[in-house]
Amino acid sequence: MVSLTEPADQSRMPLKALRAKAASRAGGWLRRQLTMPGQSGAKAARVTQAGFVVWAPFWFGMGIAVWFALRVEPDARHYAFAGLLAVAALLLRWRLPAWAESGRLSWRRADRLALASLSLALVSAGFVAVGTRSALVAAPVIDFRYYGAIEGRVIGIDRSSRDRMRVLLDQLDLEKVSPARTPHKVRLSLMADQLVPAAGARVMLTGHLGPSGTCRARRLRFPPHGVVRGLGAVGYTRSPIMLVEPPSSRSGQIMTRLQMRLSLLVQNEIPGQSGAVAAALMTGDRSGISETTNEIMRISSLYHIISISGLHMSMLAGLAYGSLRFLGALLAARAGRSDWPVHKAAALGAFVTAATYLALSGGGVATERAFLMVAVLLLAVLAGKRVISLRNVALVALAILVVAPESLTSASFQMSFAATVALILGHRHWAAVAPFVPPLFKPVAMLLFTSLLAGLATGPFAAAHFGRIAPYGMLANLLAVPVVGIVVMPMGLLATLLAPIGLAGPPLWLMGIGTGWMLGIAESISALGERIFWSRPRRASSCRCSERG
Repeated sequence: MVSLTEPADQSRMPLKALRAKAASRAGGWLRRQLTMPGQSGAKAARVTQAGFVVWAPFWFGMGIAVWFALRVEPDARHYAFAGLLAVAALLLRWRLPAWAESGRLSWRRADRLALASLSLALVSAGFVAVGTRSALVAAPVIDFRYYGAIEGRVIGIDRSSRDRMRVLLDQLDLEKVSPARTPHKVRLSLMADQLVPAAGARVMLTGHLGPSGTCRARRLRFPPHGVVRGLGAVGYTRSPIMLVEPPSSRSGQIMTRLQMRLSLLVQNEIPGQSGAVAAALMTGDRSGISETTNEIMRISSLYHIISISGLHMSMLAGLAYGSLRFLGALLAARAGRSDWPVHKAAALGAFVTAATYLALSGGGVATERAFLMVAVLLLAVLAGKRVISLRNVALVALAILVVAPESLTSASFQMSFAATVALILGHRHWAAVAPFVPPLFKPVAMLLFTSLLAGLATGPFAAAHFGRIAPYGMLANLLAVPVVGIVVMPMGLLATLLAPIGLAGPPLWLMGIGTGWMLGIAESISALGERIFWSRPRRASSCRCSERG
């Protein structure tokens, strides 16, 4: 979007030529600088530097929020009206230059109407997008209490908040339930200590099933995140699990089995909860982490470390990029070639590394979002564009909201982008004071500054979603995050590379030292945090959910 304000001498241009020029400029509004009349100073320049695209996810998200705020189920008429509204807004934006040139509108008013029309189009698009998503993810959901035989294929293994092992099943066959009413996936907690089947195995058991994330007070118009993933029921079993068919290459769970084998290797090499945390960082398998460990990590504000997200993906991709670029520079110097695109080759290698990590970790919602953000940054390197910018962050946020509009309501989405935007906006302030910081203390000062920014940005969201404040969260992150970046993640990557030849032991030993340090920090900080402040957790709704297992 470019300002429609024109110099006085352009008023003599033929109407046809002016329309052609305005249409050409309007077609590139996502790529050009936004300058609106009446704006001046550093604030306007900072907001408008990246163009209207930085506001695109905001207005698109407003449409999603409107959909969630409605008390009635939208039907075809609502979506048709939203679609027509978007088309009308875009047509208005297209006609504004001609109207301003003919004198029907002032250029200043045309500017404001142009912004308003584009914003309205995005709001309407967000409303339609979340409705489309709701229809696409619609799947059979058990709305009654079921008890009987359950047969299915194991596609996931984890641990519930009550420290019980859980299995995720698909390809289901439920006794006396028609295929049309059979959910795509169910999750079962194992009430008794028993052998957990391998991923890809087909099993049979007797268990109880009930609605997933149902609401007693009112019906949810949009399925919770579990149902979005096809989870149509949750339950438990006290009966032994019988093996119907062992895993095979045809089961389509090769990556899941590889994930579990690597997790088992890590936990065998690193005993205790240090090994369980290391396995979670490398493979996304958190089934070995006890609820006590989860709780101290939450209290100390370090829980984000054991949940694969932007921190791990950026660390791993940055490590791969730096290593490959260093190696490429050595090879280029040895060959006497200074024209090799070493940085682009390193970016491509980092992209492949991040994609492999995504596949190995099971591809959770937060992991997919982190991969998408890293991918956009690496693609910017390949395209020769600026890597760290509000435009890239906005593009990632918009892409996520288009693909999964329900992410707008999740705490991870809100906190991730709040922290990222705060760090980008605060970078120029750090650049202004960095020259005055002694080189010896610069890394510590930068970590303090970034932790403070991220904490201030995410604190309100954490208080709103979880009803708690971690008063020593910045101290805990200051002591733990550098160890994760310097020791844990590099050793994890090295262990993964050396595992096929049986040499993963030494790097895993070092990784265990790092995760042990992190758990020690979490335990000490959680003891301090409990004495300072606890707010009463606020439930998101009056729902009584059965998803906790």
